[in-house]
Amino acid sequence: MRSLQLLIIDDEPAIRQILSNAASNAGHSVSVASNGKEALERLGKGDIDVAVCDIRMPDISGIEVVEKARGQGIDTIFLMMTAYASVNTAIEAMRAGAYDYTIKPLRNADFLNRIERLADVIHLKSENKVLRELVENQQSDTCASSSLAMQMVDRLVLKVAPTDSTVLITGPSGAGKGVIAKLIHQNGSRASRAFVPINCGAIPENLLESEFFGHTKGAFTGASKANRGLFVEADQGTIFLDEIGELPLNLQVKLLHVIEDQNVRALGSEQSRKIDVRIIAATNRDLSQMVKRGEFREDLYFRLNVFHVPIPPLEKRREDLPVLIKHFIRKESAKMGLSDSIEILPEAMQCLLAYDWPGNVRELQNVVARSLILSENGIIEIADLPQNIGKLYSYATCDPVDVQETLKQRLRNFELTIIKTAISDAHGDRKLAAKRLGIGISSLYRKLET
Repeated sequence: MRSLQLLIIDDEPAIRQILSNAASNAGHSVSVASNGKEALERLGKGDIDVAVCDIRMPDISGIEVVEKARGQGIDTIFLMMTAYASVNTAIEAMRAGAYDYTIKPLRNADFLNRIERLADVIHLKSENKVLRELVENQQSDTCASSSLAMQMVDRLVLKVAPTDSTVLITGPSGAGKGVIAKLIHQNGSRASRAFVPINCGAIPENLLESEFFGHTKGAFTGASKANRGLFVEADQGTIFLDEIGELPLNLQVKLLHVIEDQNVRALGSEQSRKIDVRIIAATNRDLSQMVKRGEFREDLYFRLNVFHVPIPPLEKRREDLPVLIKHFIRKESAKMGLSDSIEILPEAMQCLLAYDWPGNVRELQNVVARSLILSENGIIEIADLPQNIGKLYSYATCDPVDVQETLKQRLRNFELTIIKTAISDAHGDRKLAAKRLGIGISSLYRKLET
């Protein structure tokens, strides 16, 4: 059950005590208010998920509390409590902005069932945008891998995804760590829940704690409205902490406590709230070396590095290039509204296969997108490639790739291009590729490795 921040509003102490105990025992964080004025002061912080409010109170009625809260822009969900004789008044409260009502006296089981249903409503509202983006992109970011290195990564993903284990993904910038994180989420039990990515290096340090754990209204200068925080948004789902090596030491301590206790407390709030979040972290830095230099906490490193997924640079998995190139041609063409039958000339493909790709998969995607913009008549030519890549084509013009290369090296590069293209055309089936090339499978592997 999702943990909520509740406010029980009733002028009868016994009812406040009974409902507060029931909700606390069910894992919720609970505040109480004995009248409408107290309730509005507490609601003003903006961190209450559900307010359980009596309609008849001596100073300010429950309906007035709802109206004033809505007038202040407070989006707390109100569950109104009423006697059987005043159901019409409860309906009036719903017209004022309350979500639902229940009739007194409340049995604990019924009360908790109501709260659980409201938790589902809140969860669906908060993750709707994230899930929509996930559905739109889930088929477009991945493609089959030909390289043994990435096949091993795929195996690790499939092994760890069904668990709730914390995962640390490492690899150079642009290698696809975010794609792997999303794959782990999509193949796990939380796939229908939110996937919330955070780039730890892109948020100003003075805002990190607020973005991570949330804040109440007025918690600091400029906090004109409450912020639930990304960990709360990810409750029941997955949070992806990209560039975790950029996290300052003071936040590392607080993150460690969240991982250990599964509790967060918003800035300005007096109460913690329970969360259930799977954590996936990623970095292009060597965290073990950062630990030795005192730049990263050792205890946090061990907490994050429960299951390690290393992503090799694109240069080390060149067999994937033909498949990735065709994948990005299809993906970027669809984005641009171009034909789905874009052709890339063999000499242009050779240039892409010969390039070292220091920017990894991200650079490849950007180069393909640029080439599609410049292409004409549905054909990508050498002229459509960046100059530093286009100049790598030399075999037709006899203009050498590198004047220092020997004839043997140039022939070797050309042979590799032919083999990789054959593997791509065979959809990664190396045995079929070897047969089409007229060589044995062992010869094909030897040529790829030498």
